[in-house]
Amino acid sequence: MNKRKFGLALTSVLAAGALLGACGTNDKEEKGKDKDEPAKGAETTENGGDQFTLAMVTDVGGIDDKSFNQSAWEGVQAFGKDNGLSKGEGFDYLQSKSEADFDTNLNNLLRRDFDLIFGVGYIMADALGEVAEQNPNRNFVMIDSELDAPNVAAVLFKEQEGSFLAGVAAAKMTKTNKIGFVGGMDIPVINRFHAGFIAGAKAVNPDIEIQVNYTGAFDKADLGKLAANNMYSSGVDIIFHAAGGTGNGVFSEAKERKKKDADANIWVIGVDADQYDEGKVDDETNITLTSMLKGVDKAVIDLATKAKEGNFPGGEELVYGLKEEGVKLADSRGAIPEDVQKVIDEYTEKIANGEIEVPDNVSDKDKK
Repeated sequence: MNKRKFGLALTSVLAAGALLGACGTNDKEEKGKDKDEPAKGAETTENGGDQFTLAMVTDVGGIDDKSFNQSAWEGVQAFGKDNGLSKGEGFDYLQSKSEADFDTNLNNLLRRDFDLIFGVGYIMADALGEVAEQNPNRNFVMIDSELDAPNVAAVLFKEQEGSFLAGVAAAKMTKTNKIGFVGGMDIPVINRFHAGFIAGAKAVNPDIEIQVNYTGAFDKADLGKLAANNMYSSGVDIIFHAAGGTGNGVFSEAKERKKKDADANIWVIGVDADQYDEGKVDDETNITLTSMLKGVDKAVIDLATKAKEGNFPGGEELVYGLKEEGVKLADSRGAIPEDVQKVIDEYTEKIANGEIEVPDNVSDKDKK
């Protein structure tokens, strides 16, 4: 099946889904009725009675990574609350400590008969693809990876577009002309963060020095701390991380340095969720410059709503960028001055209207 790529504004998608649900058919298939055709939605389940239920499997970053997994879980919880579901039966999650847990966790949720199951993170794609193929009458959502299957909806984000703005902010705010990028695993989704960050920084400062460290993990705060220590020690004053739980170590290093020298120009740009609270040094000091937000929570709610209404977009790929309000920078709480914010806003408009196309990959030399 050819996947149809499209981006829909998150605010309008929900309304459109509701309209389609109201106008469309109500003969939603009962799970297991035809194992050769994916279910389109269900009004009754063994798990939740007459309620639509959902669950998610985290990647190795964990549910409290203050980032990607946490944002997805917040979306699951919000949908559950809005639909009167209870944790455990109506909605739930299983945490993966390693990649070896993916298959087990996905199958455990299948046995518990959840109507819709989310797999969070690019590295889960192979496991979810196999499970989806073995269970063609069940519906799945793969977040952050392409996956061509009739019972799987793939959700992707244009991380490069939001990261471009992070690069602009960093390049305009640095005092040493040195900034850094700390990535988790060297995979396409992190490459998109990296590519956008470089493009944005060089758009406003072609001569800027950008140091890069791929730690190889999303759950190793010690590696993030070490990477940040090396960068700050070499003169870098602003680090953008796209490393999940590993990025918590970047915050730790930055806060320690700020405590030792209150006048130091030390900043971190957070990722996925608003990581302002992670940057708190004391009641008056915070080292979070801004965060590159991904609307993972909104995408979860969007897909769950579609599935509940019998309009699950199986076999399709939904892409959210700046135009669709799927990525953006968080409120800096005054850390970014008005003149710099004006530049960021100008680039936001240019990207959203297609005037600037942000690269989504980096060369091998840029990864070093």
